[in-house]
Order: sequence, then C-alpha cells, then structure tokens
Amino acid sequence: MDIDHVCIAVRNIDKTGEHLSRFLGYSAKTRKVTNTRQKVVVQFYQKPGSIDIKLIEPSSKDSPLIPFLKKGEGLHHLGMKVDKVDKALNELSDLGAIINTQPEPGEAFDDEQIAFTYLGGGLNIEIFDTDKRRDLLTS
Repeated sequence: MDIDHVCIAVRNIDKTGEHLSRFLGYSAKTRKVTNTRQKVVVQFYQKPGSIDIKLIEPSSKDSPLIPFLKKGEGLHHLGMKVDKVDKALNELSDLGAIINTQPEPGEAFDDEQIAFTYLGGGLNIEIFDTDKRRDLLTS
C-alpha cells in the first residue's frame, strides 16, 4: 500500500483550491466531479514532486460529509493505492480494520473500484487499484 493522496473535507472547494495554489503551489489536476454514491463533489490538486491533495465538499444537504464538517474542515482520509482492492480489504479486515464500504465504482476514479476502511486512531483510508481520474485537465 502506498499513499496516493491526502483528502481534505472542505465547505468550498473553489476557496480552498485557491489557498492550495497561493500558499503551497498546487494546481487543479481534475475538474470537479460529483460522486453520487458518497454525495460529495471531488477535485484533485497536484504539485510536481508531491502527492496529490483531494478536496471534497458536500453535494447535497443530506451528504454524509455534513456531520464531519460540523466539527470543522480537515483531514478526512488517506488515499492508498493497492494492487487489488478485494485482496487489500481482506488483509485489512483480518488485521482488525473496520470496513466502512465494500468495493463500489468511484466516479472520481472513472468508475474503478474504491472502498473505505477505518484503521482506528482516527484514521480512515480509501483504497483503490487504479491511476485513472475522471475529467483530467490537460497541461
């Protein structure tokens, strides 16, 4: 498992994206994509020589992200690239991780399989086995 991205839950992707650009030199890697299953809007940001940052904001008033944001914006999860999603889920489960979502298509990953687990200690991870991203911006 390798860290692919850090995901930050925000109230406004555009505002936070501007901060990433101004303060840290990141630029948009993708356009915003609505993830209908998790009810969030997703946008990846990139910087040469660094891991990506993924911003998520609620896409509706019933988004499961709303309760999280009531505590404040911040780290939501680490995105971990694995060889095979199913295999990694089984291994994590055997080690005691809590499986939050079984594999399902992730719109931000061009409908490739993603899953979420909780490892304890406040750490949620998203696992996936693809480099695909929907709506990549051309350089």
